[in-house]
Amino acid sequence: MSQDLSAPADVAAPPADATITASGLAWRSLSAGSGERPTSGATVTVHYSGWTLDGTLFDSSRKRGQPTSFPLNRVIKGWTEGLQLMTLGESMRFWIPAGLAYGENPGGGRPGGMLVFDVELLSFVEPPAPPQVPEDVAAPPAGAKVTPSGLFRRVLKAGTGTRHPSARHTVSVHYSGWTLDGKMFDSSVLRGEPASFPLNRVIAGWTEGLQLMVEGEKTRFWIPAKLAYGDNPGGGRPGGMLVFDVELLKIG
Repeated sequence: MSQDLSAPADVAAPPADATITASGLAWRSLSAGSGERPTSGATVTVHYSGWTLDGTLFDSSRKRGQPTSFPLNRVIKGWTEGLQLMTLGESMRFWIPAGLAYGENPGGGRPGGMLVFDVELLSFVEPPAPPQVPEDVAAPPAGAKVTPSGLFRRVLKAGTGTRHPSARHTVSVHYSGWTLDGKMFDSSVLRGEPASFPLNRVIAGWTEGLQLMVEGEKTRFWIPAKLAYGDNPGGGRPGGMLVFDVELLKIG
């Protein structure tokens, strides 16, 4: 894509050869790319410049001299839709109607009305596949160990470490959590980033359970409601017994 930041000749309206989607997004390819297209869950890296219909440049990563990266499902709808039409290395011009951008009169310094963007898709990374629902999610299997508090556990992968964390330690873990009907409610794996926290500041089942683990170990826990959030916690938190797969990466 050219690094000329002057307004495109067709900035005022989509030209006759532009393609218009069902949502009203208009686009025209400026230079071809190749390969796969990102999904809505991908994190993309792009160079872009944006203008209002009168040709005023309101934002540009090229002007800053640095590409920008973001999850594609956390930007304006026109970007989420439009970038899924692009292949790696492709440059496109988009005419994004107000309803897919910031609205007609958004305030806060954001531009209103239809916006025009030139976007070059430099790279993208797809999110990891969601962990499979455990086959024994509905109830602890016969081979699971249970502590006096009612916490069930089954080691999925042996660890490489020798020491156990105490409640005072900060730990780094990867985890996924399900309700007994197999619905996933949280996962650091899907976010692609481990979670770190003091072990004495989480639910009681985690405080107890992770002290039984060593670094490198992966364990499945069935945590009764009394050691989790209760039976009817509200606030969007899951109730009842919860199932967690936890991998202890590091003891701080």
